[in-house]
Amino acid sequence: MKNIYETSPFATFFPSEKEVKSKAKYTLSLRVYAPTARPSQRLYIVGSSEVLGCWDAEKAVPLTLSSYPYWTVALDLSKLGDEFEYKFIIKENGSTWWEDGYNRRYYVCGEMESEHIDATFRGNFDWKGAGVAIPVFSLRTEQSQGVGDFVDLKKMGEWAVATGQKIIQILPINDTTQTFSWRDSYPYSAISIFALNPMYLSIRELGAEGEELDRLNSLEFCDYDAVVKMKFDFIRKAFAKSGKRTLGTKAFAKFYEANKDWLDKYAAFCYLRDKNGTANFQAWGKDATYSTKLVEKLIDPSFKEYNKVAIYFWLQYQLDRQLKESVAYCRSLGVVLKGDIPIGISRDSVEAWSDARLFNMNCQAGAPPDDFSADGQNWGFPTYNWEVMAQDGYAWWKRRFEKMADYFDLYRIDHILGFFRIWEIPMDSIVGLLGYFNPAMPYSYDELAQRGMPMNRERYVEPQIHWDYLGEYFCGEDWTPYLDAKDNGYFSLKPEYRTQRQILEALGDKNDKVKNALYGLTGEVLFIEDPRKPGHFHPRISAQHTKSYQWLSNWEKERFNELYNDFFYRRHNDFWGALAMEKLPALVDATNMMCCGEDLGMVPACVGPVMQNLGILSLEVQRMPKDPEDKFGYTNRYPYASVCTTGSHDTSTIRGWWREDWATTQAYYNEILWKQGNAPADASGEICRTIVNNHLLSPSALTILPLQDWLSIDESVRKADADSERINIPAIANHYWRYRMHLTVEELLTKESLNEQIKGMVESSGR
Repeated sequence: MKNIYETSPFATFFPSEKEVKSKAKYTLSLRVYAPTARPSQRLYIVGSSEVLGCWDAEKAVPLTLSSYPYWTVALDLSKLGDEFEYKFIIKENGSTWWEDGYNRRYYVCGEMESEHIDATFRGNFDWKGAGVAIPVFSLRTEQSQGVGDFVDLKKMGEWAVATGQKIIQILPINDTTQTFSWRDSYPYSAISIFALNPMYLSIRELGAEGEELDRLNSLEFCDYDAVVKMKFDFIRKAFAKSGKRTLGTKAFAKFYEANKDWLDKYAAFCYLRDKNGTANFQAWGKDATYSTKLVEKLIDPSFKEYNKVAIYFWLQYQLDRQLKESVAYCRSLGVVLKGDIPIGISRDSVEAWSDARLFNMNCQAGAPPDDFSADGQNWGFPTYNWEVMAQDGYAWWKRRFEKMADYFDLYRIDHILGFFRIWEIPMDSIVGLLGYFNPAMPYSYDELAQRGMPMNRERYVEPQIHWDYLGEYFCGEDWTPYLDAKDNGYFSLKPEYRTQRQILEALGDKNDKVKNALYGLTGEVLFIEDPRKPGHFHPRISAQHTKSYQWLSNWEKERFNELYNDFFYRRHNDFWGALAMEKLPALVDATNMMCCGEDLGMVPACVGPVMQNLGILSLEVQRMPKDPEDKFGYTNRYPYASVCTTGSHDTSTIRGWWREDWATTQAYYNEILWKQGNAPADASGEICRTIVNNHLLSPSALTILPLQDWLSIDESVRKADADSERINIPAIANHYWRYRMHLTVEELLTKESLNEQIKGMVESSGR
């Protein structure tokens, strides 16, 4: 198990000191494990010997922080005497904390000689920190250009310091440029797992100026189309002016040498995307098939359009430089960045083009129904071919993590459940309900028969469509153009409407009522046949909500429910746990970053033990309790190895959630906040302050809250319209990610009352 105290954030929170060497002939060297000590505190040794202060804490001997959480001291053994007692203490601003338990004793046995002792400070090992979650695109400073950028992180680091916070958590920052439009605002659909997003380049820092920069920066939300046009116009001009000179520098040569394994392919991909007007490489004709010869040709300076390739070398160099400068500045303030590793890759990406064997391109990744989306989520990404990835020890993943370590001290694994199993959706589906877990152990014909439910393909696998409930689906719309009548009031979908993909292609954006009705009818099944193992079947997720299930006999319902519950909650636990333990240990150990996992949704019982075993922090969201018997999570019961938060980019803010469901809000008001009477219509600053404080007081190692929820505690600072603070709505497949701070970070730094409130709560919570 990786010890979180030995991960890279602590090198920033607790900078190592130069170790003091003893010149004595006989030395007693002590190394003390003391994660209890905070950055503002120091460890001392005090004891019965005169050298150790004769139990006077004012005369105690300081230890050196060699590498957190280890403190060291070297003492002249000849001056300590043959026998003495001692203890370790922590001191800060005149206050002293003695370690628990009995006095430690040392005896010289026989002739005196140098000795080394490892010890552990006896006390509460509960280092805790606080942080803020904010996407880079949401940042707003006086120098921004219509969207947050890497340089803006410096100012955010200053605000973190002003409020006693140590961590800034951001969303993925990889290049998502596919269409040069707002559709590229989705940060989890990158065209490269290594390249940084050009949207986050500060062009003002490179010399850009003018009214358009200020106009775009004054808008309430990000105008993605206008910003991307402005930035790329400047990028092309700047490269034409000084790009060749920059590419000839030693600094660029160093950057290129460290990144050429991915940079060459990325630059070639971008050139071909621009040339063909699409990132869909399947439409690139002869260039659709990747080859090293093609890349070598395009990156050769003798290539006639080399400048259109080299511009992407220059662009990534500038992005890397700006981000590293901001990271270094934040670290100098004692603030670290937490990154985000998406579980998927775009099927229109460098990796899909150059390493297709690593992915299952004939299906889509997503998530089963959960609190985010009743119909499940279809992300459209290909799934991973883990068998191929395992052949070189998951080198692709290790390199990905290593690149993240260039910028981050902590990282969040998006949808960590995907390392156990992924929700795989057929290419002919649009919504996620007709998906299945992969890998899995579907039921065979024989097993279904043995368990009392022999397979009836026509009844269980084909959509059951009956006259009695067509009205509920179509809500008065005419269904006759889409269905063929069968016997006894049953219907089947016409051949041209059998799949959701066919339905979408036929209806497009027209008549959503009919389109959604037909989507629903395709899901009127109880089992889905496994595409890799014909004759083996998965129970359809949420099948109990279908008419097909409701029309089963009571006996059939009982049999189906037994199969369903066994399949989704028991059958795969050991199987999935073992698969995760084949992948995750090597990946977590690839860097010294602190690892956190997003373990929300339909979580198998094996996930918790695996994460605990590997030292991966869990994610705790009060409105999404891990125990299905609970309405809400209890912040005072969270595990130490966890990240506690009020919400994420996929949820509403505290204030937005408060207005979503009155019954839920009322229960929370009475049962969690211990308030009497009716809950108010809106979450006041006092209510938000109480909720935030409860999260800060949790046992979790980290409490990282969305910026919107930090600001919610002060009604004079927070945004008037709570609904406009939401970042993403997972149920909307093509959501526009454009939320921005409603005030600049510079303005935020002047809000002394708010900042003092936050700092006070952080400090009083022991963070």
